[in-house]
Amino acid sequence: MKYRYGSHTAYAIEYHFVWVTKYRYKVLVGDVGSRVRELVRQTCDAFEIKILKGVVSKDHVHILVSAPPNMAPSEIMRRIKGRTSRKLFEEFPKLKKRYWGRHFWARGYFCATVGQMTEEMIQDYLEHHFEPKPSTDFKMEVEPDE
Repeated sequence: MKYRYGSHTAYAIEYHFVWVTKYRYKVLVGDVGSRVRELVRQTCDAFEIKILKGVVSKDHVHILVSAPPNMAPSEIMRRIKGRTSRKLFEEFPKLKKRYWGRHFWARGYFCATVGQMTEEMIQDYLEHHFEPKPSTDFKMEVEPDE
């Protein structure tokens, strides 16, 4: 497992995203498809999101990314879909005719986390983690009011 590092963090957070064009129009071909790939790359670079794998199909995009812990999945998608949509409409005027409502991407998206550690690995770590006086439970013990 490869960890990434921030100023005070070590992390391995990976998301698999899939999003589609509005009405599933097959417009992500040729120059438009190449430009989407480039814009997604640029947007991810700007926010320190590392693309591990990705595919631009005719009507949808798949990416597997490693993201910093301060970026929620919804924020990642908002930035990618917003920037690519805006730039595509600027650079390809023919898209404005097809998408007269100024929405290039469909509203939703798919997101799944990619697990690096199994529950068994975490349990094993917690059971063998040495503490001089370990507590067996994370719950706080509250003393009754007197």
